[in-house]
Amino acid sequence: MAGRRRVSGASVVALCLLLVSLVACGGGTAVDGARAQVQSLLDRRARAVLEQDAAAYARTGTRAGFGNLRAVPLADWSYRVTALDRTGDTATASADLSYRVEGYDRSPVTTARSLRLSRDRDGHWSVDSDRPARKSGQQLWDQGTARAVRGEHSLVLGVGRTGAELRDYAELADRAVPAVSDAWGPRWSRRVVVLVPESLEGMAGLLASPASSYRGIAAVTTGATGPQVRAPADRVIVNPDAFQLLGDSGRQVVLTHETTHVATRAHTSAATPLWLSEGFADWVGYRGGDRTPDEAAPELASAVGRGEVPDALPDDEDFGFSGDADRLARAYEGGWMACRLIADHWGEERLGAFYRAVGAHQGRDGAVEDAMHRVLGITPQEFTAQWRQYVVDRLG
Repeated sequence: MAGRRRVSGASVVALCLLLVSLVACGGGTAVDGARAQVQSLLDRRARAVLEQDAAAYARTGTRAGFGNLRAVPLADWSYRVTALDRTGDTATASADLSYRVEGYDRSPVTTARSLRLSRDRDGHWSVDSDRPARKSGQQLWDQGTARAVRGEHSLVLGVGRTGAELRDYAELADRAVPAVSDAWGPRWSRRVVVLVPESLEGMAGLLASPASSYRGIAAVTTGATGPQVRAPADRVIVNPDAFQLLGDSGRQVVLTHETTHVATRAHTSAATPLWLSEGFADWVGYRGGDRTPDEAAPELASAVGRGEVPDALPDDEDFGFSGDADRLARAYEGGWMACRLIADHWGEERLGAFYRAVGAHQGRDGAVEDAMHRVLGITPQEFTAQWRQYVVDRLG
């Protein structure tokens, strides 16, 4: 009996050891432990970024990227490990990087990252590389050392740009902010972050899109739309290759246009057609300037001169960057003329009220129709007829 009990006890011990071994081989406990260690490592790395502690950063792994961030005024920086794929002493971590720019972001910008890691003989993990996850855009500092210039209403971050160049962008943005407030009203953040990469390819990297999609596009604005109380600040991303081809007035129109998108974001929704959002931004951009309609809308004026008056307001599809450049220009110009018509005929305040009413609608269906009825006292069919005549009168 005693011998049997000893054999049974040994079997239980062996079984327990076998189960522990299986759990470790299966990845459950081992991976969970490694994931906790990696999270702790990334917490220390994030602290080093915020404290600008180069030595502490180096102790967590590769020094790459640390110097690129020094000029960026960060309020927060953190990682959250979402997955860990481990093979022995190497691993790949998927993580969400969240950060806030001091004075500009009310809540974090979050972007997916992929980090390669290795473990030394003492069992300590370190970061070998930190890159954007697949299909995620780069951050500006992924492209090189970021330089920062603060304006009165703006923060301009650039790579491969001189301080003088960035100050020029800040001056344009600082003029854009009060111009937008004068047209839209003061109830928005009244500040803007402008990113200036070194080239068109750099812009495409930030947007995780092919460079061909933005060739000839001077700038775009990114950010969440809709009434999100804690939405992060928008980013105006410049295509320096196209921007530098513009004259002084053209550059100001572009920055004012993009700043308008920042101001109107909370009132722009899935219900807002692109002819309205882009047309309104152009209307603010050209407002107060001295360009005549045919100078501001040359492609549409050329079409009208050929007797090709558009039958309807531009569709969203007409605004595709990768399509026909002339069609894209006519879409922007047609949207601008529609907003100009509202401002001329109903008044600027009514134009702003119309924009807000469309964006407040629950969905695209009926949004424009309802807002036109309530704010402008007109049907879409009647408005389209007036718009077509307005285009002919101003551009014919």
